[in-house]
Amino acid sequence: MTGKRQAMMLNDNPERCAQVYGMGRWERLAEVTQLLPGCVSGDELASRAGELVEVEAVFSTWGVPKLGAAELEHLPALKILFYAAGSVRSFAPFLLERDIRVVSSWAANAVPVAEFALAQVLLSTKGYWRNERDFVGPEERRIAFRGVGNFGETVGIIGAGMVGRALIELLKPFQLNVIVHDPFLPDEVATALGVEKVSLANLFERSYVVSNHLPNLEGLRGLLDGELFERLRVDATFINTGRGAQLVEADLVRVLQQRPDLTALLDVSFPEPPVEGDPLYGLPNVRLSSHIAGSLGDEVVRMADYAIDEFQRWEKGEPLLWEVTPELLEKMA
Repeated sequence: MTGKRQAMMLNDNPERCAQVYGMGRWERLAEVTQLLPGCVSGDELASRAGELVEVEAVFSTWGVPKLGAAELEHLPALKILFYAAGSVRSFAPFLLERDIRVVSSWAANAVPVAEFALAQVLLSTKGYWRNERDFVGPEERRIAFRGVGNFGETVGIIGAGMVGRALIELLKPFQLNVIVHDPFLPDEVATALGVEKVSLANLFERSYVVSNHLPNLEGLRGLLDGELFERLRVDATFINTGRGAQLVEADLVRVLQQRPDLTALLDVSFPEPPVEGDPLYGLPNVRLSSHIAGSLGDEVVRMADYAIDEFQRWEKGEPLLWEVTPELLEKMA
């Protein structure tokens, strides 16, 4: 016996697992645990049941199989699941009800989203998006739009969850005024973050750039409607890296058609992608990207780092940083 905790990689997509736990992370995991060989799929649980009797920790990522009562019968010693990805709503409730702890790397996935939004915010205050659509020839160079710049302007952040707070931190080196709308954000936390809490209407009225980072919850569908978009300042930019369903898209399209001074930067839509013929494709003041803000390429490995670090804290009996509790699950995407 090695004295190490028995662990396994559980996923229906071994290639995705190899990517997320790549760049030496799979090997690192094998060093700190007694790791079963390979990546076990949901269909293999029964046939490999004899190997799983003492498995205490499961590692996974996107592609984790369903873990119901039948599946858990093959994992009698399971105590904790480390999910190197974001949302756990599809499988965490069942596990939590059975006192199996769940850890998510959603905080790691927030990092690239916040970085993506930061880049868009800074380009928006410079007026880049309107400038590049104005500047189509040498004569237009003199009259192409220019923004207000990155000094003293107001940026509004909707949602102060993991992504919103990461963006707030990234904006701190810049001399920008950051206001936030989040009904779950305590006043003392807003003060510690150095931001001003405001109503949603006030945020749209005051911000030169509005960036949406609300969680993907049913109660937030259609929250951002025409009444809010009509409040946007002259030359304002609206950024969405949250979810498309949080917008009333028809309202946004109408306002953008009426106000060519506005710009919308949409990394997400509803449905995703927009259907063929959707007005979003043809509006000159819309920039669409194909949901690339989150972890991709080498960035996904960061999520494995979070999972492995959490395992080592759990093994030592230390408090976990990214454990999902029933209370937290209610507010998570």
